[in-house]
Amino acid sequence: MKIILKQDVHGLGYKDEVLTVKDGYGRNYLLPQGLAVLATAKAIKQLNEELKQRAHKIAKIKADAEAQAKKFEGVSLTIKARVSEGRNIYGSVGPKEVAAALAEKGLEIDSKLVSIKGVKTLGNYEAVAHFHREVSVVIPFEVVNEDGTPTPTKKEAAKAEAPAEEAPAVEEPATEEEETPAAE
Repeated sequence: MKIILKQDVHGLGYKDEVLTVKDGYGRNYLLPQGLAVLATAKAIKQLNEELKQRAHKIAKIKADAEAQAKKFEGVSLTIKARVSEGRNIYGSVGPKEVAAALAEKGLEIDSKLVSIKGVKTLGNYEAVAHFHREVSVVIPFEVVNEDGTPTPTKKEAAKAEAPAEEAPAVEEPATEEEETPAAE
C-alpha cells in the first residue's frame, strides 16, 4: 500500500514522504490515526504542488535545523552511572540520560530526537541527534563511575568478574585405615 505521511512517524519516515507499507499497518494504524493518506495520483499531484509552494519554508526549516546542529558540534559529554563490580552499569544509559547531560551544558533537545543503542557498560560511545531528515549530529560521550573511582580497564574488570582461583589444596596421603573398609 502506498501512502503519504501527514506527519513524522518515528522509525518509518518524515512528513510528506511517499512510502510503501504493509496493507494492515496502513489500513489499521496509519490511516485511522490520521498519520497518513492513501497515495493516489490526485493526492501525489496535490503534494507536489504544496511542496513547490512551501519550498522556501522548507529551506528555512532546514537552515534552522542546521543552525541548531552547529550548537551541538564539538560537544562531548561525561555521564555518571552506578556501576557494579567490574564495568557493568545498573540499568542502562539511553536517550533520556544523554538529553539530560546536554541540558546541563545548556543545550536543550527532546530525548525523542536522540538515538542510541542501550549502553550497559562503562566506556566511550556515540549518540546521534536528528534535527531534520537531512541534518544530524554525532555526539560522543563517556560513561564513568558516579562515585569518581577510576574506571577499571577491561582486563581488571575481567579479573573482578572471574572467580578467584584458589591455590590447589595439598592432599595428604591416605592412611591404611582409610583405604580399607572396616570389617564388621
